[in-house]
Amino acid sequence: MKVVASSDWRDALPFETPLIVTEVAPGEPTRCATCGALSEPLPRDALWAVKHRHPNNHAGFVRFYCAEHAPAAKRPEPATAAAAPVKRTPASRERLSTPASRAQASADRVHAICPDCFIEASATGNCGMCGNPVP
Repeated sequence: MKVVASSDWRDALPFETPLIVTEVAPGEPTRCATCGALSEPLPRDALWAVKHRHPNNHAGFVRFYCAEHAPAAKRPEPATAAAAPVKRTPASRERLSTPASRAQASADRVHAICPDCFIEASATGNCGMCGNPVP
């Protein structure tokens, strides 16, 4: 059995962008999420719908806000120097990608060999075949 997320009107909303509620979900008057359940219901054309990101659900969640509590639209942040990809010269790219360089890097390492099975030992120091510790 495969479990999939359902699709509804919330999927079409952009993240962190306030939209008038009547444009996205017409219906009866409702309350602002910040004002709380004890506040008076407001007409939907006086409310803003904002889709927020959620740490455990990739679809996010939608909240309705009155004009007083509506968050401002977030602008995308410019890419920083830390997020920029590392530029490599053609020589370094060639050096890393040739099969000979990979084989040379592998040959430079010292491998522990089991004295009984003559098989390379795992990182735990035990032989994968017989289970004996390899000195």
